Amino acid sequence: MRKLLALSGNVLFAVMLCLSLGTAQAEDATFSEAELDQMMAPIALYPDSLLAQILMASTYPADVAEAVQWSKDNPDQDGDAAVKAVEDKSWDPSVMSLVAFPQVLTMMGEQPDWVQNVGDAFLADSEGAMDTVQKLRLKAKDEGNLETTEQQTVTVEQPAATETIIVIEPADPQIIYVPSYNPTVIYGTWWWPHYTPWYYRPYGYGFGGAVVRGIGFGIGIGITNALWGGCHWGRGRGSVNINVNRYNNINVNNRISGGKGNNNWKHNSNNRRGVPYKDQKTRNQFDNKRGGADNRQDFRGRDAQRDQARNTLDKRAVSPSEGRKELKGSGGDKARSSVNKANREVAQGNRTAGNKTRDASNKTRNTGNKTRDTSSNRTRNTSSNRTQSHSRNNAFKSSGNAQRSHQSASRGHSSNRSMSRSGGGRRR
Repeated sequence: MRKLLALSGNVLFAVMLCLSLGTAQAEDATFSEAELDQMMAPIALYPDSLLAQILMASTYPADVAEAVQWSKDNPDQDGDAAVKAVEDKSWDPSVMSLVAFPQVLTMMGEQPDWVQNVGDAFLADSEGAMDTVQKLRLKAKDEGNLETTEQQTVTVEQPAATETIIVIEPADPQIIYVPSYNPTVIYGTWWWPHYTPWYYRPYGYGFGGAVVRGIGFGIGIGITNALWGGCHWGRGRGSVNINVNRYNNINVNNRISGGKGNNNWKHNSNNRRGVPYKDQKTRNQFDNKRGGADNRQDFRGRDAQRDQARNTLDKRAVSPSEGRKELKGSGGDKARSSVNKANREVAQGNRTAGNKTRDASNKTRNTGNKTRDTSSNRTRNTSSNRTQSHSRNNAFKSSGNAQRSHQSASRGHSSNRSMSRSGGGRRR
């Protein structure tokens, strides 16, 4: 029996351990290869500068949603002028730059979940996301669907024998053409049947209809400083960088100080605006950096309490370290005995006060009972006296009635005798 119980306990422990490990892995899981291919396919063939801007902006989905609405409300705004028009917004600068491209915001507005997934994937593993883009570009290149055109320049680099990097840049740096293509066609037969990428059909923006095969381009957008991001390609270093000069020329209210050239982009968790991060690793990396975390600590009063205690000690010239030293040895024993004695006296006083309170409460209840008894007796006596008085009055009334009845009977008897005498004289 004991062996059976021990075996059952071991099995239960193993099951619980597996469940806990499974939960931890589920929390740390980000996206599979199939999911990465699916979500990166619609934007992998965008020019590097525009792709970098989308990757940065997608980490702030709440700002993107507001920018989408602003673009709908201002359909005539694009390019650098549109970015200048929203410089007073609280959005992240990467999101502000996207208002220069209404077509891009329209696409992002149709799939808000996709926007957040792209941002979460990029935050969790930027290298994995960038490697996925390169894999998709190579597939489109092998299918013959990615070539240099009047709108863009496609460059193939091979820094190593086992590595191929495809760079896409606008043919004119100051004119950006947003490409449109069907992912299930441009990359060849799609290899994940259960993870088919979605296709944005860009009606308007210079497109006459859907793109059947190949890449289509709409109306070019003229820019000067609206795009300031770039892609840093290569295995082990896939990331996004910032052209500081172009950034500062367009983001006059959010300038980067103390730097020139290119800087590595860093996610600003304060601009996340409460949107939760997907995996535990990303939450640990960015949640503690939010300004809201400090505000929550202040709301709980921890900082205020610590400051108050510190000020009190300073005013009394008390050093916590010296205080701890004084509490060691016989001095500490005396201090603790004094504190314990004071605590016992306080407890004794509390019990005495409680007893007095209970006695007073009992006296109050006894007084109330006596009052109720006296009132009840008075009520009964008053009711009895009224009853007796009423009975006597009724008796007196009956006595008077009897006297009056006797007088009436006497008058009637006297009248009868008189009538008898009168009648006898007439007979004679």
